[in-house]
Amino acid sequence: MKIAAIIQARMGSTRLSGKVMKDIKGRTVLSHVIERVRQSNLIEEIIIATTVHEKDTIIEKEAIKCGAKVYRGSEEDVLSRYYLAAKENNIDIIVRITSDCPVIDAYVIDEIISFYRNEKYEIVTNAGSDLSQRTYPRGLDTEVFSFNALEDAFYNGREKYHREHVTPYIYEKSNKIHYFKNDVNYSKYRWTLDTEEDFELISEIYNKLYKGTHDFYLQDIIEIFEKEPEMYTINAHIEQKKIN
Repeated sequence: MKIAAIIQARMGSTRLSGKVMKDIKGRTVLSHVIERVRQSNLIEEIIIATTVHEKDTIIEKEAIKCGAKVYRGSEEDVLSRYYLAAKENNIDIIVRITSDCPVIDAYVIDEIISFYRNEKYEIVTNAGSDLSQRTYPRGLDTEVFSFNALEDAFYNGREKYHREHVTPYIYEKSNKIHYFKNDVNYSKYRWTLDTEEDFELISEIYNKLYKGTHDFYLQDIIEIFEKEPEMYTINAHIEQKKIN
């Protein structure tokens, strides 16, 4: 069973345009994400799913430079982009990650993949549609599901939000969903990149923990926040965009 991370990325963003190519400690956000995902022991391939627009050629070039594969497809129909990327590369198990998560944790990813492989769920997630089930910081979001589940969504997801957000159809139609939870609820923390405030916080995390090597993970960041609780307030007021 071939396992691959498919990471959606594009230059267009309503709140922070070009965010995946922003510089943090001399490297792009996208390169940090790819390197952190590559630390997974279970992911065999990394595919950057970007759009056919000329403005996203820079993403293709950066992804190739970082040793990732690239699939280019529809900007609005992200579900088709995922499905065709998985089909083209003969992927059996898809690990869905977004490119605005520069502190994504490979240990968490591998725990979720391992659980998925050992159980009989259609999708295992630490994010998902039911926000009351979230225990991980936003920015460590990982969804694991089969190619068959993705194909079902591709052919049967009709609503606009089904196409824009990849997994809503699976959550709506499946009764085999597992919300993977941490022992401690850290869901109040926001470590994703969507606004200038988010960028300020993530840059601060990197300034404190990144010394040229990705050797810091969930608990290392939590320790910083516990020592310096004022960091939480940098982007605590930011609301996540809702699925329409």
